[in-house]
Amino acid sequence: MNRFRIVYKFILHFLTARNTRGFGVHSPAVYHFTKFVLNNKGLYYIFPGIEKVRSSLKKDKRELNVVDYGTGENRRETVARIASRSLKQAKYGHLLYRLTLDMKARNILELGTSLGITTAYLAASSSKIRCVSLEGCPEIADVANENFKALNINNIKIVPGDITLTLVGVLDEFETLDVVFMDANHTQEAVLSYFEQILTKVHNNSVIVVDDIYWSADMEQAWKRIKEHPRVSSTIDLFQLGIVFFNTDLNKKHYKMRY
Repeated sequence: MNRFRIVYKFILHFLTARNTRGFGVHSPAVYHFTKFVLNNKGLYYIFPGIEKVRSSLKKDKRELNVVDYGTGENRRETVARIASRSLKQAKYGHLLYRLTLDMKARNILELGTSLGITTAYLAASSSKIRCVSLEGCPEIADVANENFKALNINNIKIVPGDITLTLVGVLDEFETLDVVFMDANHTQEAVLSYFEQILTKVHNNSVIVVDDIYWSADMEQAWKRIKEHPRVSSTIDLFQLGIVFFNTDLNKKHYKMRY
């Protein structure tokens, strides 16, 4: 990740994105999402518990053997270091929670569990949700499972191992997918490969959320190609996240919004 590039891209995004609460958005579906999901700042009962776990992870000095299929590197790293480097800000977890709640999602897939904070937000809105999360590193997956147990969230299944190998079998377990959060291998080749495979399970109201769309020029190009895909109806670019819709009633349009 080139930090100077990220700062430059963020400034461009800030200057060109709309600061909207739904006004000026002509699509009813995107208006609803903007007003009731994106800009709903209400706090829900599960949020403090998840954030308490986040705080404890940032102080956890246990060392893990980290297997990283994205970089091809194996290393020793503390839980605290992993937490400080890889966990999404709370506001994005809140957004994922509101998304699954608003959609009444039942089938959720996550690529890249990390320590399980976003996974908890994805799965917590209903015990009827079936959430499967794929994580390359077994020891990181073990810590995530500890966190789910502490939060009493029992509807999450982690599949450890190389996502390139595990994704096909996991997709076979689903008839359709309502929400997908992609936060794994940050290369264009991997992202587009995962995206094409996941498309076999999306339906008209499915939503795919892609993380770190400006992480690198390669990721930005992957995001561009996703937007251009013929099955994609509309997208929302939040800079940190890209949100992808497939509703055939939507006119093809791409929004940039501040969040």
